[in-house]
Amino acid sequence: MSQPNIRQALEVVLISIAPQISIAWENQIFTPVDGVPYAAAYLMGAPPLNVEIGANGLAQEQGIFQINLMYPANVGPAAAEAQAELIRGVFRQGAQFTKGSTTVTISKTPTISQGRPDGDRWMVPIKISYFTNGL
Repeated sequence: MSQPNIRQALEVVLISIAPQISIAWENQIFTPVDGVPYAAAYLMGAPPLNVEIGANGLAQEQGIFQINLMYPANVGPAAAEAQAELIRGVFRQGAQFTKGSTTVTISKTPTISQGRPDGDRWMVPIKISYFTNGL
């Protein structure tokens, strides 16, 4: 299991969701277009859960894949909420996504948080809890 594989497994799924919107990836240049929605994606790891003790003990990597939907302000929440629900459905609890030898499992139903103003945008955060098992 590796962070790059976890990231790639989740990002490939986000890219595949239709209707597609532009995505601002971590540590990459992104220039938003006025009036056009986009998403910003972040992989936030948490401390591993050591299920077994010892040099060859089982460890569970876990964390949150956060997606911030960034929609034009002052047009109401409906479009952003519809996209959030679509993402929630794809990353449903129990869904599994694989990259290489790493299988990422969605551990909980994603949380769609309260939308709020963010500059000239309306932001709706989505938190997707995940884990993967390995040595």
